[in-house]
Amino acid sequence: MTVLSSRALNRATLARQLLLDRADLPVLDAVAHLCGLQAQEPQEPFTGLWSRLRAFDPAALSDLLTGRDVVRTHLMRRTVHLVTAADVLAWRARHDAMLRQRVLGVYRRELAGVDLDELAAAGRAVLADGEPRSMSQLARAVAGRWPEPGPRALGEMLVAALVPMAQLPPRGLWRARAGVRNLPLSSWLGREVDPPSADGSDPVGQALVRRYLAAYGPAATADLRAWSGLAGLPKAVAAVREELVAFRDERGRELLDLPGAPRPDPGTPAPVRFLPAFDNAILGYDDRGRIIDGEHRGLSVAGARTVLADGRVSATWTVEDDTVLVTPLRGLSPVERAAVAEEGGALASFLSDGVSDRTRILGY
Repeated sequence: MTVLSSRALNRATLARQLLLDRADLPVLDAVAHLCGLQAQEPQEPFTGLWSRLRAFDPAALSDLLTGRDVVRTHLMRRTVHLVTAADVLAWRARHDAMLRQRVLGVYRRELAGVDLDELAAAGRAVLADGEPRSMSQLARAVAGRWPEPGPRALGEMLVAALVPMAQLPPRGLWRARAGVRNLPLSSWLGREVDPPSADGSDPVGQALVRRYLAAYGPAATADLRAWSGLAGLPKAVAAVREELVAFRDERGRELLDLPGAPRPDPGTPAPVRFLPAFDNAILGYDDRGRIIDGEHRGLSVAGARTVLADGRVSATWTVEDDTVLVTPLRGLSPVERAAVAEEGGALASFLSDGVSDRTRILGY
């Protein structure tokens, strides 16, 4: 079985994540290809798409949100994602059990004795008037029936797990500052989410395997599980296994992939890219060593914005007074510094609507 080096996996990840070459895809197609973008920080997906698409117009993503073609919702790993309407309708039921268990993992004691089906029905009854509500408003509306758990536990369970929800615009629009207002997906999108397969098969799980590998492969089943949060995908993997090719990484793990998916030569040059907080390219794996060193792994869950140089996390970045400030995590060569300054200047211009193209690399 062919062994793929960490560098080979890095270049494959960059290619699948549209970070090796910016793509000409429409924004909706890019969101679909990436299987959604993590979006608990509402403005971060705009930077993520700017780094992946040529001539990205942030208004295009805002229009997709207001047009109900893209939705903000809790999905993979119980985190907020931007997902196409078609995907959330198809995938949400497959995530139901995981979402419940993840909320219970935090609030099991508070929710002991609460019949979750009854809680879901009560929440839906409150929301039946079609009025968007914050999590606290929804929780207070049902708290009279369940006073013991407290509004936080009730609200989290309702909004993140029991009732498939959309977080409505203006939350998540370009440059908008707005709180979270929730409405059932069925109300926002005009139909219920697709039910689980009646015959016990798992076509959604199989689709998730294929879609994940297209955007993240080659990858181990542990990577798929870490990305999705779903424990029950081994059967789906087994069902599609004959369609796939297999490799090993340098640790000996089996990696699966789609036969025709891009696996660039490890020597392929990788451009500097600026990634937003919680970017897919880092969080989409159990073993993140293909893109970030172990000593810096904590950055990926701490909300740090990162800079890729030669395909790896090599710096963090912030913005101050319309200037992109870069803090290297290792020594950067003169060529790398020039590339970071150029890309950072372009990012500064994007974020400031052309007011500034200033970048400063700290320590140099």
